[in-house]
Amino acid sequence: MISVEQALAIVQDSIEPTTEFEKIPLSKANSYVLSKDVISEINMPPFRQSAMDGYALSLHDALRYQLIGEVKAGDNVRPVLKAGEAIRIFTGSPVPDTANAVIMQERVQTNTNTIAIDETVSANANIRPQGEQVSKGEIALKKGTLFNSAAIGYLTSLGITEVEVYKKPSVAVLVTGNELAEAGSDLQYGQIYESNSLMLTTALVDSGFTNVSQYKVADSYQATLDMLKNLISKHDAILVAGGISVGDYDFVGKALAALEVNELFYKVKQKPGKPLFFGKKENTILFALPGNPAAALTCYYIYVQEALQKLSGNRNFSVTRVRAKSESAFKKKGGRAQFLKARYKNNNVAILEGQNSSMLHTFATANALVYISEENNAIDLNDEVEVILLPNS
Repeated sequence: MISVEQALAIVQDSIEPTTEFEKIPLSKANSYVLSKDVISEINMPPFRQSAMDGYALSLHDALRYQLIGEVKAGDNVRPVLKAGEAIRIFTGSPVPDTANAVIMQERVQTNTNTIAIDETVSANANIRPQGEQVSKGEIALKKGTLFNSAAIGYLTSLGITEVEVYKKPSVAVLVTGNELAEAGSDLQYGQIYESNSLMLTTALVDSGFTNVSQYKVADSYQATLDMLKNLISKHDAILVAGGISVGDYDFVGKALAALEVNELFYKVKQKPGKPLFFGKKENTILFALPGNPAAALTCYYIYVQEALQKLSGNRNFSVTRVRAKSESAFKKKGGRAQFLKARYKNNNVAILEGQNSSMLHTFATANALVYISEENNAIDLNDEVEVILLPNS
């Protein structure tokens, strides 16, 4: 067995970011990574722009100005102002070339055709210069940028509708077990409803991976071998849930060996998730996760999502780790590192009941995992602990 830290390092060192790219609509680019610089084809703003509601001035020495008109946002007009003249203007409106300052409306007294200002205004005050955000021909966003809503809004403001991004992996989720029944069917004695496939698919989608296919295989060596051989030929990443332990009907490990999958590690000194496998076959990465749902989901958050993010070109991804004061005491059994389902709020964290690797009800209300290293045996009340924040926490 290897340590958690060794396993994480192996995952990081073994994943090469994809070099494949595709052009997609900007509207669908959220959570993708740019594969080339985006060059702006316009200035932003494309004209001198008022930063507020007020009056555009052609400055002179007096504090009184002749009011000659107005410019609203979207107006395609260019009034010519002489020194001592002003126009009413609004936030986002184009500032005429002959105006050299904008004064906010709260500092102005108005009459029918004149305004009086209460103090001298500096040249270029409250005017956003043309190209303040980005100039035509400059890099708007650099290669390697991870798209979020702000990036999409920004490029939309530049008139961009398509972007070139790194391809995301095709992911297969494979579940094993004769005891598994489909939700909605009648549950026979000895059966349980299968939840790992939908759980892992949902976690993948939450992480931005939507090219996901689900498969099931019976507890049969030949069926497992045939299924894995087929999936390796079709997908960039495979997540197997169950069948990786050493029971008489656990055939995943034997099938992976027969297919000559390069084992990078098998078994990690952690709880839950000790029987975790990570390997590669040509250009496909494989994680064989424990069948117990809470263990499978923990391994996804700690190892799988980081691997898939790096594979997708997101080199800077890492799980969010913070320090927090424990509102709970906990005594660890054994020498393995442990991930404890918890609730984090305002720099405090409470360890939840129901830590068994088969139990999802606690995970359903958790927004964090408390990490206890191999070397630590217990957490005392008010101890500072390491906390891993879960997505959407």
